[in-house]
Formats: sequence, structure tokens, C-alpha cells
Amino acid sequence: MLSHFFKKLYHRFSIRSYFSIRTKLLFCFLIVAIIPLLSLGALNYYQSAIVINSQFGKYGENTVAQLDQQISSALNRMNQTTGTIYSYLLDPARGGLGDHVPTTYQEIMDKDDFEALLKSLKTDLTRGIYLITRSGYYYGENNLDVSKLSDIPAWRSITRSSKGPYWLGFYPMSHGMGDSVTGEPILGLAVRINNPAGTQHGSTILIEENAQVLLHMFHMFEEDIKAHLTITDSQERPIYQSEAPFTPNDSDVVWNRTLAANGWKIEARVPSKDFYFSSSLIRSNTVLVAIVSCLLAFGLAYIFSSKFTARIRRLKDSMQKVSFGKLHTRTLVEGKDELGSLDTSFNRMVGGIQSLVQEVEQSERLKKEAELKAFHYQINPHLLFNTLNSIQWKARLQGAEDIRQMLYHLTMVLEGNLDISQELITLGRELRMIEHFLKIQVIRYGSAFSYEQTCSEELKPYLIPRMTLQPLFENIFFHGFEDGKGNISLNVREEGEHLLLTLTDDGAGITEEKLRTLMLAKPEGKPQGRGGLGVQNANQKFKLHFGQQYGLTVQSTKGEGTTIVIRWPKKEESPYGDNQDH
Repeated sequence: MLSHFFKKLYHRFSIRSYFSIRTKLLFCFLIVAIIPLLSLGALNYYQSAIVINSQFGKYGENTVAQLDQQISSALNRMNQTTGTIYSYLLDPARGGLGDHVPTTYQEIMDKDDFEALLKSLKTDLTRGIYLITRSGYYYGENNLDVSKLSDIPAWRSITRSSKGPYWLGFYPMSHGMGDSVTGEPILGLAVRINNPAGTQHGSTILIEENAQVLLHMFHMFEEDIKAHLTITDSQERPIYQSEAPFTPNDSDVVWNRTLAANGWKIEARVPSKDFYFSSSLIRSNTVLVAIVSCLLAFGLAYIFSSKFTARIRRLKDSMQKVSFGKLHTRTLVEGKDELGSLDTSFNRMVGGIQSLVQEVEQSERLKKEAELKAFHYQINPHLLFNTLNSIQWKARLQGAEDIRQMLYHLTMVLEGNLDISQELITLGRELRMIEHFLKIQVIRYGSAFSYEQTCSEELKPYLIPRMTLQPLFENIFFHGFEDGKGNISLNVREEGEHLLLTLTDDGAGITEEKLRTLMLAKPEGKPQGRGGLGVQNANQKFKLHFGQQYGLTVQSTKGEGTTIVIRWPKKEESPYGDNQDH
């Protein structure tokens, strides 16, 4: 199923259909949609990455600053406590404190006063404040096992020559006695008393505070920032280090702080991958959204372009069908837009072509029928023509001059009928045949009728359908005149690019009823009157050769005569055999 879809998609966008309107529209839609989409996506990612990285960097710096503040607060508090004790011991009035168990009343009172001082300096975080003498005796709460102080790594590095404060760092509470051994993390500060004149010279003030809050804050920082935290003292010895394994890298983002209280250095190191995780996530989401948006844009562009070009393809298919001769093809008109107008024009054009083809087919069919009739009539006139020639010579030999003249003119008329090689002949030739026809009528009726012809010589070279006037004259003598009595006039004149022939007689005329049906085509097989057939044939010949707008017009009044007007375009015979229009 999927392979079939991709195969179909490949064929749609292959080179063969690359230049189709739908493909062009599809790529135009994609370009219009994708370029702004990718530009906005890239700009959004760039700006967001800058803001997030800047905010994350500031957040890390602020968090490290908070660590600095919290640690410094604890260290300063412990420093102040030891400073108070140190000042107390430097007071010469406090010289009753010895380095052994008090034995006198004064020593006991001094011990009580000193330990009351220590107790007053305690806070909620304080786990012990002691004064450890050189002999190992100590003042403070009776919960310290001095022998276990050596378990503290930093304590072991204190020597007798050490002076001033000495930070012990973070270590578990494991040097007490009894229930005081809790193992909780504590922060210790040892201050060696340097007072050679005093009794406590060489003693050590030890203050320990609960470090649970600080360590919890460290862990929170590590989880929040995803950073590796390292705290070292002024001698680069580690005080605290994150438990998670970590390999430093040059690309790491590092925040450094130095505590003013004791010179400890805080180093928070974040791998670049974690530091840029948010911006990388934005980039990944932007790329994902861009890909999904491109696919969505492609799908919508494909749907819109297909829907838009479907009407064009339908019109193209209809045109192809028409080119193959299927003139009954029509296209569906949807809407009133430009394509709808194009569909309407196409349907109108095909309808016009179909009507024109039908007219041409009808015209060709009538021409063929006329040719067949002419061919059919050609057989008998040949026999008749030869026979009449023989009779004419027989009449000449016997001295029958009238009969010979009639036969001569009749053969001239028949000769014009037999020459079917030319459908169009000159007007002069047609008028000569009329003259032969009238000669016959003169011999037959004598001077019972008169004939007047008006046609200039300049008009006689123009063409006229063969044998169109003779049937009209024949109708005058057989239907209009009684015993050949009457007057006939024929007038030919030019009217612009047309010729106008007027044939008038004063014969019996035509009734209105017959005049209405004279030009109507009779159903095949129905008998037709001879006069109507001649007029219809003449009218049909003009229309076939010159167009439907030309032909005969008959005006007649019963008992007053008939006037036939023929109008057709001027056309001369070409010397090369082709007819030329004027």
C-alpha cells in the first residue's frame, strides 16, 4: 500500500509531468509557505537560544552566589563565635582556667563560667563548642571523646606550630561519646590559641555545626543545575566534591566564587551538553515542527493545486476528445470565475462547430444527391441529343425548315444541360441558352409573347449556377402564360459586390397558398408540382454555391403575374480554373 502510494507520487512528479500546471502550482505554494516558515523557525530558535542560554547562565551565577552567601554566613558565624571565645581567654582575669581537671573552688567557678559562656554561644545548628587543652582535658559539654578527634582527616594535619583558624571541612559526627555519635555531617573550625603568656597557650578552640542544611543545598544545586560542585580550601585541598563521577572538559561551562571568610573556592562545572540542553531541545522541536509544517504545507499545497487544476485538466481532456472528433463532448461549468467563463466559451464553441459540421455534412449530402441526379439525367439527354440531331438532318433533307430550327435550338439547350463538368457558368452563357429556349417558343407560339432583356456586357462574365434560369422560363410558359401569350422582362444589375436579377412576367400568377409553400422542402417521396420543383432547385443551387443568405425571392399576385428576384455575389471565372470572388 505504501509502496503503491510512493510509486504513484513518483509518477506524478516525474520529469514527464514536471512542467504541468499542477506541479508548478505545487512548487509555488511550497516555496511561498516553506521560506517564511523556515525563516521564522530559524529566527525564533536563534533568539530563544540566546535568551535561554543567557538566563540559564545568570541563573547559575546567582545560584552559586547564593551558595557563597550561605556558606559565608555559616563560616562568619563560626568565626565570630571562636573570636568571642578567643577574646574571653585572652582576658587576664580569666587566667583561672587550667589544662587539667579543676580542683579548687575558684577553678570550678571559672570552669562553670566558661562553660556557661560556651553554652550561651550555641545556636540550633551548633553541635559542640570545646576548648581542648594541651593535656587533652577539654571544656564544654561532656560528650567529646578527644581520642577520636584524630579520626578527622583535617584534625590530624594540625600541628603544635599551627596558628589561627583552621577549617576542618565537612566530616561525620563520629568522635563523641554515647548517643552523641550520630554520624550526621558537620562543619568544624579549630582555632589554635597563641598566647605564650597565658595559661591556655597551645590550646585549641573547636566549634562544630550541623552541615546538613549546607549539604542539602549543595545537592539541590547539583540536581537543579546538573552541575559538578567542588569546594577547595586556600591550599587547593578539596573540602567538598559532588559524589557523581565527572570528567572535566574544556567545553564545560564553569562558575567560580572565592569565599571572603576563609578563601575557599567554589567551582560549579556544567557540561556543555547539559548547559545547552534547553536550547538544543528548542532546536530539535523547531526542526520537528518545521518538518511537520513542511509536510502539512506539502499536503495542503497538493490538495489545493489538485483541486484548482482539476477543472483545467477536465477542460484539457474535453479538448482532446473534441480533437478526436467527439463533438458531443461538453465540460461541466463550475462557478462564474475565469475558468467557468472558459468552460462556457468552450461548450459554446464546440456547439457551434457541431452545428457547422452538420450544415457542411448536409450541404455535401445535397451536392452529392444533385450530382447523382445530374448523372442520372445525363443518360437520357445523350440519347435524346443524338436522336434530335438525326431528326434535324432528316428535316433539312425533306425541306421542313421550322422543324429543323426547333430541333436546332432544342439541341443547343440540351447541350448546355449535358455539360455537367462545370456547376458554375458565365451569366452570358446562361442567357444564350435562354435565347435558344425562347427561339423554340417563338416557333411554337409565334409572336404571342414578348421578351425584353437588360444586361450590360460587363456583367456577363460573372458566374451563375448552371441551368437555373431555364426552369424559371419554362414555368412561365407552362404555368403562367395561356397559349404563350404574355410579356417577359429580365433585368440584371449590380449592387455593390452583388448581382441582382429580376425576372418578371404578366402571366396567371401564383395563389397565396401555393406561394407560401413554394420554397418549402417537400418530404421525400411526396409528389411535387413541376413549377415548385424548378424554383426550389434554382433556389437550392444558389444557396449551395454562395451561401444560405443568397437565393430567390418570389412575389406574385394571382392574375397579375410573378416577379422573381435572384441575388448572389459577383464571382468571375479564373483563368486557372478556379473561381475568384469580388
